[in-house]
Amino acid sequence: MPAARRRHARLVEVVRSRWLTPSVRRVVVGGPALAGLEPSPYADAYVTLVFVPPEVPRPLPRVDGGPWVDLDAVRDASPRDLGPRLRSLTVRHLDPSALELTLDVVVHGTAGLAGPWALSATPGDELLLLGPGGGYRPDPQASRHLLAADASALPAVGVALSRLPRHAVGDAVLEVPGPEDEVALDPPPAVRVHWVHQGGRRPGDRLVEAVTALPWAGDDVHAFVHGEAAAVRRLRHYLRVERGLGLKRLSVSGYWRLGVDEEGRRAGRRDRDAAIEESERSRSVTRPRPAPARPARGRGDRAAAAGAAPSSGSR
Repeated sequence: MPAARRRHARLVEVVRSRWLTPSVRRVVVGGPALAGLEPSPYADAYVTLVFVPPEVPRPLPRVDGGPWVDLDAVRDASPRDLGPRLRSLTVRHLDPSALELTLDVVVHGTAGLAGPWALSATPGDELLLLGPGGGYRPDPQASRHLLAADASALPAVGVALSRLPRHAVGDAVLEVPGPEDEVALDPPPAVRVHWVHQGGRRPGDRLVEAVTALPWAGDDVHAFVHGEAAAVRRLRHYLRVERGLGLKRLSVSGYWRLGVDEEGRRAGRRDRDAAIEESERSRSVTRPRPAPARPARGRGDRAAAAGAAPSSGSR
């Protein structure tokens, strides 16, 4: 029986970092391990950060002395019940010629794992990466596009908007903590960006309100719904059950869950997803609700939900 293939991780270093908004820290990493990595065809391309406990001896075990680390050896060297922890982040940009990869990380003070890392990231700090992965490409033939996301999915939305054909039509509804957290985006002229400010509300509430208040544009919609898990589940129900949108026309993912860390979110995820799909199959699709009466508005007008703000413009 052939030996199991060992898992290797890319060893990179922090190149630079800065605040993109008051809640998002941009970290650029680079190094020879990124050689041969090409921009992904997926707008939601991600890499997985591997955080190695400080108790593991350094330097980490390299593969043939190169810029890769033997992750299985790292696990073997980790104290019992204290192995490496994983966090997946969307790739905002990859520069193959400079061997640099850009990550935008939401920071909630000292809470979490990736946020505090980004907050303290200093040039020369080492980091292990797995991937990339991904699964969403906006359909250039779709009659209309719908992108609904919170700050955790803004990098994917930014990539998706820049890759849409210039004739694309649709809406991007984006929830951020406040107006100072809006970022410059490059949508096609007929894709309206609606900024929704969370304020003191539960994460995702205003996002759900804004999306469900939009007039429904028909069956040929390609939708991207990523963000806090409970809000994503509500929007999935709305699109799948109330609007009858097929799974093949929907990219949906709960990037994070309020009050639960990544390990807790991953636990039982497959069973939860299967239960949701079974519930959707068992319900008949309701008749689409009529579009709310509303005056004609130009691009950049205020979104329907309370707390929304106009688009911050293009770059």
